[in-house]
Amino acid sequence: MTLQLDHIVIAVNDLEASIDDYTALGFNVQRGGDHPGRTTHNALVVFADGSYFELIAWKARAPGERWWQVLQRHGEGIVDFALLPQNTAETVKAAARRGLVLDGPLDGGRVRPDGERLRWQTARPPSPDLPFLCGDITPRNLRVPEGDARVHPNGATGVASLSIAVRDLDATLARYRALLGDPEAAGSARVGGAVTLPGGRSRLALIELGNSTLVLSSTRGAQEREDLEGEGADPIGARLALNGEGPFAVVLRTSLAGAPLSPDLARTHGASIEFDGHGESPRRHEASARPAFL
Repeated sequence: MTLQLDHIVIAVNDLEASIDDYTALGFNVQRGGDHPGRTTHNALVVFADGSYFELIAWKARAPGERWWQVLQRHGEGIVDFALLPQNTAETVKAAARRGLVLDGPLDGGRVRPDGERLRWQTARPPSPDLPFLCGDITPRNLRVPEGDARVHPNGATGVASLSIAVRDLDATLARYRALLGDPEAAGSARVGGAVTLPGGRSRLALIELGNSTLVLSSTRGAQEREDLEGEGADPIGARLALNGEGPFAVVLRTSLAGAPLSPDLARTHGASIEFDGHGESPRRHEASARPAFL
């Protein structure tokens, strides 16, 4: 059963400020609307490959919601990501048969600014090293705009890679295999084996999901506290020690070329974003075509 990257969740304190900043960075930002029964509202940055960023903020305290808790503890930034199932209930059942129990399907929805009501089902994983599922009941193009909404002045066309910090790489890989299913099936994700990097402190594995790659990164557990500072600091160890497991950085494809560009974290509201392309440099484009960038 094919699963692909659906969206990356970026928790922010102020939705209007994040819309302004992402627009200034050259993204075409679409207002998403409100989530009935919750205090959240969102905006979307949709890419040509069908994936998107969800900028989400809270109008009131929500101490029972994990994303709100992460925002309060660690500040703004990437808090989660979702895969798109063909059928949420069937994907949950298939994962359970392979030993991975997901919480769901759970009904969800959103009311767009134009009044259109969207419906979907989600399923939640048992640990933050895994994505959640987000499967549409109403047509996906109502939730994820198409056409000009996917064209960005900065040239961004899609998610090349998403990095995820994990504590036990082998255990995480086993859970991904249970989630993703038969590697021989047509269109299935490809789950690579773990590789130890030079020095022996870090290990990684790649999972190919269509046009996007998940980069699972781990460090030796005993190193986490030692890696918080010093010349030999390991960023994965520091991430795990301070923030725990989960997605933390994304690389975007762009139709514009030049050296990869990393916007200031203050402008991306804590989300580590890089551009990697094969055309004109985003920074040169910024200077010539849109002075407001960055």
